[in-house]
Amino acid sequence: MIPNPIHKVLSSMRAHRVRALLMGGQACVFYGAAEFSRDVDFAILADVLNLARLRKVLAGLQAEVIAVPPFEIKFLRRGHAVQFRCHHPDAARIRVDVMSKMRGVDSFAKLWRRRTTIEISGGEKYDLLSLPDLVQAKKTQRDKDWPMIRRLVEANYFENQARPTAAQIRFWLLKLRTPEWLVELTQRTAVMAQKLSRKRPLLRHAMARDFQKLEKALQAEESAERENDRRYWQPLKKELEKIRHGV
Repeated sequence: MIPNPIHKVLSSMRAHRVRALLMGGQACVFYGAAEFSRDVDFAILADVLNLARLRKVLAGLQAEVIAVPPFEIKFLRRGHAVQFRCHHPDAARIRVDVMSKMRGVDSFAKLWRRRTTIEISGGEKYDLLSLPDLVQAKKTQRDKDWPMIRRLVEANYFENQARPTAAQIRFWLLKLRTPEWLVELTQRTAVMAQKLSRKRPLLRHAMARDFQKLEKALQAEESAERENDRRYWQPLKKELEKIRHGV
């Protein structure tokens, strides 16, 4: 069951037809990899009409910006997150974070076409980042994101491994982070694994059942993504510091 404050935020977005895709911890809950969070994170379309709709939602939630940058389209388009705190009684203290651009993640138009729409009891529908896009968005420098990536992909693997689609197998080969399951999967999908090893070379270690090299390669893969994320955010953090100091 969705906590009422979270439900209030999601239903308000839907009611005002905001082009927004749920991501972050709340999306992880829907995908079966529970993560406790009182934040609600969205990828949004940063255009004038959509932000006007979002402003109506925020006004209804009695939400205020709680950090820099201010809520302006130029900051969203550059990759900044804008953070709000809700004061409406039905969503009290809930934080809402919105972004429109993320490192390594496709444009919003592509994310919207690939979105997952779920329906909960009562007929309410919510739009989420697709699972592959959510996993990609979580490849950050934050420690908590990497165990979550593992749980997200594993949950999907265990749920669908009996009768998987080709798209699901491809997703698992490219995103699984558990050596045992990667070895198992590559043994069953040798042709596709061999083909995708050009994109993800560590699959060769899985096919060879070399757990030691595979574990080291997975660690190196994570380290490289963390460093890429750190470099991506470095100029954005400098820009935030200038805004804080009024430069």
